[in-house]
Amino acid sequence: MTLHSNEPHGAGLGQRLNWLRAGVLGANDGIVSVASLVVGVAGATADNAALLIAGLAGLIGGAISMALGEYVSVSSQRDSENALIAKEREELRTMPEEELAELTELYRQRGLTEQTAHQVATELTAHDALAAHLEAELGIDQDDLVNPWHAAISSAISFTLGALLPLLAILLPPVGWRVPVTFVAVLVALAVTGFLSARIGGSNPVRASIRLVLGGALALVATWLIGTLLGSTGMVG
Repeated sequence: MTLHSNEPHGAGLGQRLNWLRAGVLGANDGIVSVASLVVGVAGATADNAALLIAGLAGLIGGAISMALGEYVSVSSQRDSENALIAKEREELRTMPEEELAELTELYRQRGLTEQTAHQVATELTAHDALAAHLEAELGIDQDDLVNPWHAAISSAISFTLGALLPLLAILLPPVGWRVPVTFVAVLVALAVTGFLSARIGGSNPVRASIRLVLGGALALVATWLIGTLLGSTGMVG
């Protein structure tokens, strides 16, 4: 019996989907945060230098923040996974019979008969006991652990790519078109990222896109009004 060629069976598929989803969400964060920042500044001033400085500050600060947050989070997850692997390896060394019985029970709980569950557990233990227990008990693949550096770099890159859109949209058009062009570009981009993240996660793409577009529009309107208010009162030169 062969595997279907059009179905994904490779190791690490779940992790690759998680990275893809994180990349889409990172880009979405870059779009919303930098767009809100530059639209707010544009409401207060038309000065190109001020817009560029604000946009770049938001982009660089946000990318570094995302990278640090992902690095710390994924490092903690990897440390936990390594600790669980070490614990499981020690249990297999000191109590192999109890571990075999535990693995048998896990497969029995999945619907196999006692005899079949014992046979499966025995054969998997003979092949690779540690891998069998990690997968059945913890859902861990010791050859596919999360990498904190990959997470940090991918988050920084995705945030930066997302942030470039509103930055360019606010700087390139004529003064009178800056805010409208940025609104349109950002809301279209949010609709796309909402659709993609929902498709990756298996949820309703239309509902996800609407939520993102409405939230992004609210953020843009709020920051633009605040910037306009501060600019009109002379608090921003």
